[in-house]
Amino acid sequence: AYEIMPSLVGSEMCIRDSLNTGCRTDIPAYYSEWFYNRIKEGYVLARNPYYPNQVMKYSLDSRVVDCLCFCTKNPEPMLSRMEEIRQFKQFWHVTITPYGKEVEPYVPDKERVMEAFKRLAAIVGVNAVGWRYDPIFITDKYSLDFHVDAFRKMAENLAGYTQTCVISFIDLYAKTRRNFSGIREVPRADQITIAREFVEIGRKYGITIRSCCEGAFLEEYGVDVSGCMTKQVLEKATGASLDLAKIKKPAREECNCLLGNDIGMYNTCGHGCLYCYANYNRKTVEQNMRFHNPQSPLLVGELLEEDVIKEVKQVSFCSGQMTLPL
Repeated sequence: AYEIMPSLVGSEMCIRDSLNTGCRTDIPAYYSEWFYNRIKEGYVLARNPYYPNQVMKYSLDSRVVDCLCFCTKNPEPMLSRMEEIRQFKQFWHVTITPYGKEVEPYVPDKERVMEAFKRLAAIVGVNAVGWRYDPIFITDKYSLDFHVDAFRKMAENLAGYTQTCVISFIDLYAKTRRNFSGIREVPRADQITIAREFVEIGRKYGITIRSCCEGAFLEEYGVDVSGCMTKQVLEKATGASLDLAKIKKPAREECNCLLGNDIGMYNTCGHGCLYCYANYNRKTVEQNMRFHNPQSPLLVGELLEEDVIKEVKQVSFCSGQMTLPL
């Protein structure tokens, strides 16, 4: 009922070294059963968000997927079945922020998430788990001093379970402005103060502070501004050297991150965070979640007669050499 097109030749269609599960939604938190089913079947389908009837088909074969990259606010639903993905090298970003239910209504209790973070680190290794404290915004309740105190307590809790923390300051996307009334950009002076304080705290607990697409000015205050998913980060996580000669330029001009193809879908994350750029509104999310079928190759819904499937040409960038942790 649908057309399958052959693989296209060219860097735009080649996986850049990883499959990403977290830029559009939170698969570990809400769709772990579906993801493990996809691993068992050996492939996954993802709709192009800009051309919905164009469906990309990715192989889930560890021989061509150099790294599975996860970004989640709650890894706990994945943990009991991690043995099923042990053949894959992995890198996890876990976002843990100090906001209350009025901002993050459906995110689990932060203490529970931190305990899941520790369990995850014990399974995949400290180098394969990074903490994200983002986005940072300032209000009367969430003041500059509040953030410094909250970060210190979290860093103390997570010390020894991760070596990195990625920070970013809120971006006022149109969706964010609509859903988060009255939110403001963080002034440059406050960004500098937060960077200085976080770097000092991070040094105490063995955590390097990183930023991504925040500008180079934070480097002066001790922040690693190279990006959150760079070649170096993934090599350290996987213990394998990546030969990226086939990539002519980074995925984004603003950073050196290797953003593998994303298998998620916008408007499907159930956390309901007011600052989210990936959800239009709660009603749309709930409707999409009702159409989720854990047995489907697609995250939401089924294939349609008018769909065109494009099999993505996937190339491993592992050089075969191992890297030593620094």
